[in-house]
Amino acid sequence: MRVKICGIRNSEDAGIALRAGADAVGFLVGMTHLAEDKVDPDCARSIIGSLPPFVSRVLVTHLTDESEIVDLAASLRVDTVQIHDYVPPESVARIRTCLPACKVIKAVHVVTEAETLQMMRDFEPVSDALLLDSRTVDRLGGTGLVHDWTISAQVVRLAQVPVILAGGLTDQNVYDAVAQTRPFGVDVNSGVEVDGWKDFDKVQTFVSEARRAEAGR
Repeated sequence: MRVKICGIRNSEDAGIALRAGADAVGFLVGMTHLAEDKVDPDCARSIIGSLPPFVSRVLVTHLTDESEIVDLAASLRVDTVQIHDYVPPESVARIRTCLPACKVIKAVHVVTEAETLQMMRDFEPVSDALLLDSRTVDRLGGTGLVHDWTISAQVVRLAQVPVILAGGLTDQNVYDAVAQTRPFGVDVNSGVEVDGWKDFDKVQTFVSEARRAEAGR
């Protein structure tokens, strides 16, 4: 079970994630919708440069312009790009080609079953993984809202690429989420925060509960 802690804003957040056993850390850069944990490129670059080996560095962005996404990812020297707004499949394919050293994850917002499955079919041929998330009118992620896990489980079963579960996950519900959907990995941001900041106990519990659920298959 791969675990990503998203919304890293400083070295303290990164340290909490790593000490708790996270595999990946995410940086919200290039935001066009509400995102309290966004950081500027210089801040993200500084934290990324201080991370130890064997930690996946993930750019999470709302940008939709191909060249802007490619340039930002190259500038930050990330391992993975997570595209959260709508970018046509052919553009995702070109971004993937332009960043051969990066994995590209496409976020799919779970609304209706039919719409979600169509997005899965559209983007799995051009993505290294899909991430299932919740959205609202003003947020493309970080909503704190759980979507329909029965739809997520269906995507996990049908998809030809790894599926990562996000959307309203917390240290209290991640066990049930993993048990019901069986994803490749899980992704959390606000669900492991206290007063807007990452909390070590919550992050550690999140990581251990996700892996305990996987071990119970």
